[in-house]
Amino acid sequence: MNQILEKLYGMTAISNIVAEPQFLIMYVLAFVLLYLGIKKEYEPMLLIPIAFGVLLANFPGGGMGVIQATEENGIAQMTLLEIAHDYGLMNFIYYLLIKTGFLPPIIFMGVGALTDFGPLLKNLRLSIFGAAAQLGIFVVLFVAIFLGFTPREAASLAIIGGADGPTAIFTTIKLAPHLLGPIAIAAYSYMALVPVIIPLVVRFTCTKKELSINMKEQDKLYPNKVEIKNMRVLKILFPIVVTTLVAIIVPSAVALVGMLMFGNLVKEVGANTSRLFDAASNSIMNSATIFLGLSVGATMTADAFLNWKTIGIVIGGFLAFALSIFGGIIFVKVVNLFSRKKVNPLIGATGLSAVPMASRVANEIALKYDKKNHILQYCMSSNISGVIGSAVAAGVLISFLG
Repeated sequence: MNQILEKLYGMTAISNIVAEPQFLIMYVLAFVLLYLGIKKEYEPMLLIPIAFGVLLANFPGGGMGVIQATEENGIAQMTLLEIAHDYGLMNFIYYLLIKTGFLPPIIFMGVGALTDFGPLLKNLRLSIFGAAAQLGIFVVLFVAIFLGFTPREAASLAIIGGADGPTAIFTTIKLAPHLLGPIAIAAYSYMALVPVIIPLVVRFTCTKKELSINMKEQDKLYPNKVEIKNMRVLKILFPIVVTTLVAIIVPSAVALVGMLMFGNLVKEVGANTSRLFDAASNSIMNSATIFLGLSVGATMTADAFLNWKTIGIVIGGFLAFALSIFGGIIFVKVVNLFSRKKVNPLIGATGLSAVPMASRVANEIALKYDKKNHILQYCMSSNISGVIGSAVAAGVLISFLG
């Protein structure tokens, strides 16, 4: 009877968990992420698959954790069939869809299909704040190198400041794939915490007078001199022109920017490409999100996550995120010193790539100071340019360090 009980006990994962209690920390992390996604509704489309992937990866004996390729295990030389046979389902998905860099551009295509570039085109001068908000990326890059990260690892960490999950994943796959799990978790967690982080930075950097600047009143006082006569034509030309320019200037960014613009193009063309738009924005993007979330979460094994480098990524990611918001705000303040037409600093705070959450948060803050001050459309101009800016920044880092 004792032998039967011993075999039953050995069959379960309990003995492994007792021997290695660090698994319990990973379960707590998974449950916290699930709570944030389900109860708090923080980026549920991404946090829930990632959290469940973390949970699956940390059950001893389940074989669902992603194993990074090394010279010792020889995974890099194995076929996908061999990986599936020897290392299981999640490793097959990871090496087929993630390691190849396939899914992030596909998700960007879906983002492009769901994005309206109209606010950006109507307020083109505000798009410059999306570039200024990339400050956190380059500051943290040098800080991380100084603290001992390799240049490739530092770039993967710093790109969290762009507040764009697919961009962070794409950059990390190219430069530091062994850090994919903690960087993805940090990137998506901070994106989910945009409603907390933006107000925090704004509170310490902006005055009540600045936050009360009414953009519609400024437009009445200083109307735009250029009038757009045919917005539809401009919306169709925009993705074509941007893709061409990016492909010439920063070719390494064209995988992300090009797919973003293609998704937007099939949306703007209209009825003739409606089926392509529907596929890009629904079935394809939803499938990509599921596989991306689960497999990225599965890289978060206890061995890969519980180390000092992960703590550095969590702290550095927050610093990059906050500095990006700070950079956009400060640039607005500088512009306001030399311009009669004032800009609300909240527009600079939305130069992140977290579309449209950052714009909604900024609009809510503005309404607290003036119930008539709706700045959502103005914020979207900076917000959308931040998507393009972070992808270009990633391309620059990959070009220099890849």
